[in-house]
Amino acid sequence: MDETSDEPPTSAVLLDNCHFSQVIFNDVEKFYVPGGDITCYYTLTNNIAPRGKDWVGIFRVGWKTTREYYTFMWAPLPSGVSGHVAVQQQIQFKAYYLPKDDEYYQFCYIDQDGVVRGASVPFQFRAETEDDILVVTTQGEVEEIELQNKNLLKENEELKENCASLQKQNMDLQEQLEKTQELQNSFESLKSNREKVEQELHSLKEENKHLKELTNCREEELHQLKEQIQKVTSEKEHLENRLKTALDHMDQLQSQVLNYEKEVARLEHDRTEQLECLKEENRQLRLTVAEQQQNCNLMKELEEEKHLYQILQAKNNETDKENQELRKENDDLLRRLSQNAGGGLVFGNPYCGSGANQDAKTEDIASIRKCPMCDEVFPGAIDTSDFEAHVQSHLLECPLCNETFEKTNLQVFDDHIYCHGLE
Repeated sequence: MDETSDEPPTSAVLLDNCHFSQVIFNDVEKFYVPGGDITCYYTLTNNIAPRGKDWVGIFRVGWKTTREYYTFMWAPLPSGVSGHVAVQQQIQFKAYYLPKDDEYYQFCYIDQDGVVRGASVPFQFRAETEDDILVVTTQGEVEEIELQNKNLLKENEELKENCASLQKQNMDLQEQLEKTQELQNSFESLKSNREKVEQELHSLKEENKHLKELTNCREEELHQLKEQIQKVTSEKEHLENRLKTALDHMDQLQSQVLNYEKEVARLEHDRTEQLECLKEENRQLRLTVAEQQQNCNLMKELEEEKHLYQILQAKNNETDKENQELRKENDDLLRRLSQNAGGGLVFGNPYCGSGANQDAKTEDIASIRKCPMCDEVFPGAIDTSDFEAHVQSHLLECPLCNETFEKTNLQVFDDHIYCHGLE
């Protein structure tokens, strides 16, 4: 082991990825005698830049990774030498840390990244034997040695060529390593992009899940809306049926109203005929009263007239007002008859003869006007417009067809207006 407590930087890099030609070990013996220190000589080529954590280790032949070193020494940094120049270096290993067996070992130069930069030929730790001593005794042997040296030089040249080829291969491998590093960087970038894509995919999945939930909610709302539409449609059909029934009922009511109008018209016609008969009877009654001079007969006729008037009033309530006016007129006639019974005259000047009285009576009858509605008597000198205004005050005129109705027939007038609203 080394004399320091620090562990050297190692790696699990296989031998195929190492660069054995960047550091060349020189003057390596075939074997070293145990129990003594040994010095390792090596050359740093211009293809390596030494660093502070580079080291030289002794490895048993057959090692696979730089972690399998037996002992090591820190490689000293060259001093006073600029780059791109081969530098000769040496390290001394103490005998205490060297192997004690006779296995084959070799020196290896390891940089601070744990990568092998150079390796020596194998050697052993054993004692020197007679077979290892070379004694030149004859000229033939010298020539043979010289021939061997030439062969060795030739092999050395071949080794240099191999070394150059190995350096070229090393450069190619270095370029491949750089490309591999670029590919590694690309792979890392792709890996990062893949992680981002996976995150985006996860986000899209979450969003898709949320959209599916929204879609389910929309479908449920749509189903509720369809149910509401069906309910509204059912209510609409029910309302349409009710409307149809109402329209049919309205048609029936309109038919009833028309029948009612016909009945009202018939009743109005009957009432008009009755009123005309009543007026005619009243006129006849007045003539009869004017002609009769006796108070008893006149009173009897008046009582009969009153009785007849009450019967007509029971038949038609619409003629109450007119009957009241007739009763008033009859009362006036009774009053006049009473005056005639006391003084012997009905009309005219009491100092004139009977012929004069008859002429005065005729003149008074011609000079009066009577309202056909209320039978109110007006003097002949009254203005025609005033008389017509009085008569018009008893009438109601329809604003739609200008038909006139008596105010006493207010219900008939309202029914007439209502019938116009149904048209």
